[in-house]
Amino acid sequence: MWLRTGCNITFDVSIDTPFILMLRPRSGLNQWVARESYTIKPSVLAVEYTDNYGNLCQRLVAPPGEFSIRTSADILTADSINVSPGAPFEDVQNLPDEVLTYLLPSRYCESERFIDLGQEIVAGALPGYDQVAAIVAWIRTNIRFNSESTHFQLSAVEVNQQREGVCRDLAHLGIALCRGMCIPARMVVGYLHKLVPMDFHAWFEAYVGGRWYVFDATQPYPIGGRVTVAYGRDAADVAIFNQFGPALFPREMSVHAEMLDSAPD
Repeated sequence: MWLRTGCNITFDVSIDTPFILMLRPRSGLNQWVARESYTIKPSVLAVEYTDNYGNLCQRLVAPPGEFSIRTSADILTADSINVSPGAPFEDVQNLPDEVLTYLLPSRYCESERFIDLGQEIVAGALPGYDQVAAIVAWIRTNIRFNSESTHFQLSAVEVNQQREGVCRDLAHLGIALCRGMCIPARMVVGYLHKLVPMDFHAWFEAYVGGRWYVFDATQPYPIGGRVTVAYGRDAADVAIFNQFGPALFPREMSVHAEMLDSAPD
């Protein structure tokens, strides 16, 4: 399916403020970017680089006054996601080098504290994909997805205590539980077609059966229509923007992910 995705973000800036933005999706095995626009007003020098996870990042300094970012991209992506019950667990000694970092505890995913709970949740499940599916089913049953949750950047431990959270929080818990079972798991942020309310979305992927699979505890069943913007260990690695200096929050922000009737010209 073809999706037109993008966002409009506006800040009121009081002093020269350095930003790192992470708003450009890139083409890969699961998506193809056919057209893209990226507009910054006022126009300032921006330097792009690729971070340690392959994400496209833009560095700039926003001047005082109104500062806005507008992006748009036409992207070919799958209208469904792959599911593979029975896909086997990968022994750690056989994992690719680049996957190993996703086994380790990280800022928001204290996986070493979820070993016992994880073993309880996956009891009886086949090692690998079925264990991750059991973890996701447990989160859906026990953790309330609340898109209006006011909790700020919860860690997996805090999400488990609060028993509710936004998509990012549920992903943190799923990642921590997987890593506690020695299953590599990584955070994904991007767009999801028909998400309600529409916003940037977060989910996670787990590495089993020799590849990454999508898991999303906020949705009642596996659905496609996803556009990935960034991968990382947790939310600290995939923020759509980081600014340095006095705290800034967007004055306005809108996100869209609309299906196109046909491929763009």
